[in-house]
Amino acid sequence: MSRNSLQSKLAEAQSGVMLFSITPPRRNTAPERVKEIAEITVGRLAGLDLDGLILYDIDDESDRNSDQRPFPYLPTLDPASFLADHLGDWDKPTVVYRCVGKYAETELRDWLSSADPTRTLGVFVGASSGGKPVRTSLKRAQQLHHDVRPELPLGAVVIGERHARHGDEHLRMLTKQERGCGFFISQVVYDLNESKNLVSDYFHACRDAGITPRPLIFTLSLCGSPKTLEFLEWLGVQVPAWLATELRASDDPLADSRRECLAMARDLKAFCERLGMPYGFNVESVSIRKAEIEATTELAREIGALLRS
Repeated sequence: MSRNSLQSKLAEAQSGVMLFSITPPRRNTAPERVKEIAEITVGRLAGLDLDGLILYDIDDESDRNSDQRPFPYLPTLDPASFLADHLGDWDKPTVVYRCVGKYAETELRDWLSSADPTRTLGVFVGASSGGKPVRTSLKRAQQLHHDVRPELPLGAVVIGERHARHGDEHLRMLTKQERGCGFFISQVVYDLNESKNLVSDYFHACRDAGITPRPLIFTLSLCGSPKTLEFLEWLGVQVPAWLATELRASDDPLADSRRECLAMARDLKAFCERLGMPYGFNVESVSIRKAEIEATTELAREIGALLRS
């Protein structure tokens, strides 16, 4: 494994990790169409300077928010299966998300046993609400990782909005770190101050405890329409009121959100480097609209250039 690999960068707490995230095709997609989507995806990613790919694991989150979901929940292909069966031409590491509550212990154990640590990393995601029935808890899944495959790089999700509400997300991060998590990936960032507060609290808590902070990868996602904005808010992403108003009134919300994502990336880069906090970026592409896919790809190219500058 080279020193410049994603696994090495994360293990050594290097800054500058660049990821791109997608959702696997819907479960009812025809096999020939899945193959076509995979080929197009690999071709698009080949032109970007990435350290790795993220494959999301989608779960129904209606338990967390009783409001009507702006976009219907449609089950997708299992990310590990999509990777194994259709992304053989992708030659860089892949971060596979696991919404652990969906899986029995035996399923998680089997996946941990079979995953190749030189090509695959994991991120375990807990239940979307405290009252949701689960087949495996996050704590138990992390214990399985420790028992079955501790050498498989494992990450966790960070939610700035939860820190804004309760002020303890940095303590959750420390607990997950103790349980074997070597990196963190944020929920979509639109509120810069929330993110900086979380980074500061986590960094100083690590310093006070005499431990090395693990890399935090900030997720950026474009907003191309009022309905996408509504969906972000339904998911719990805090979009500042001024920005939400601007995006709703904009003739080109895609261009405006891209401008804001770049501005946030520059600010977070400068803040983390000043602090000494290891960081990176993940550009999320979950839309099926061609204009949004192309704009997201361009954003990833620009963020990558920012990181390498």
